[in-house]
Amino acid sequence: MKRSLIFLLAIAIILLACTSQATQETTPAMTPINLPMGYIADPQYAPFYVAKEKGYFAEEGIDLSFDYSFETDGMALVGANQRPFAIVGGDQVILARAQDLPVVYILEWFQRFPIAVISKSDANIKTPQDLAGRSIGLPGFFGASYVGYLGILSAAGLQPEDVNTSEIGFTQVESLLTDKVEVIVGYINNEPVQLTSMGEPVNVIDVADYIDMVGNGIITNETIIKENPALVEGFVRATLRGLKDTLTDPAAAFEISKKYVEGMDDNRYPVLQASLPIWQTDRLGITTADSWQQTHDILLNNGLLDAPVANLDAAFTNAFVEKVQP
Repeated sequence: MKRSLIFLLAIAIILLACTSQATQETTPAMTPINLPMGYIADPQYAPFYVAKEKGYFAEEGIDLSFDYSFETDGMALVGANQRPFAIVGGDQVILARAQDLPVVYILEWFQRFPIAVISKSDANIKTPQDLAGRSIGLPGFFGASYVGYLGILSAAGLQPEDVNTSEIGFTQVESLLTDKVEVIVGYINNEPVQLTSMGEPVNVIDVADYIDMVGNGIITNETIIKENPALVEGFVRATLRGLKDTLTDPAAAFEISKKYVEGMDDNRYPVLQASLPIWQTDRLGITTADSWQQTHDILLNNGLLDAPVANLDAAFTNAFVEKVQP
């Protein structure tokens, strides 16, 4: 009886070991990805929080975490093949390609260029032409805000010398409220939301209403596309699923975002609401050659490029979006 018990116990241990080994062999390995976001934790990133929380990235074998470092850091890391993906503006992709960084834009997250020109209502600045002779505050002469500012001047037929521009750092709201400048340039889902919540009536000129430039999106590099296209496809599919869910139920997406944005309360919900029209389009994720050319020309005409970028079409692709979303 004792020998029988020992025999049965041995069989059980062997079966358990085999089962454990089989489970390890059939469980797919997860790929850890730390995604450079380009900004602080914020409800504008709700589609990524939703996709992570609902397991969409995990279903693609991706263990996603978030890195809230600067956009330029993300660009450098992806360009050097030290990270597979980052969130970056289209203008930065063009500048990087001009420096021979092999980055490729694979999904347009912000379908509308997200920059706006904001002024107090009593300044009576309602059109781009009204900017002539006004004092304009920029965070700096770099980045999306600067490119958006150049785009709106171009649309108005104005030259930089036609306005009075100063660098104010990231103090746009304070600078406008204290009349340090008459106009500020910022993200349409940020500064106008803050000012409105403070009870300050503002006029907002949406750059995307006047010129079609490439907004923020997902980049990878040529090596990843060549060597691991399945990873790129999976990342794109998970991102689009999170984006669709956020557009369908923004309130639920905001609740999920609270888990990822420390200390966020309901006062930040208008930021998510203001982001919805930037994402919305008939076919999510698609980017267009015309918008790339217009962005390129703004950079070139204002001296941010030394020469035209050869083979601009190589800077972006819709292939992965089209594959996962026919």
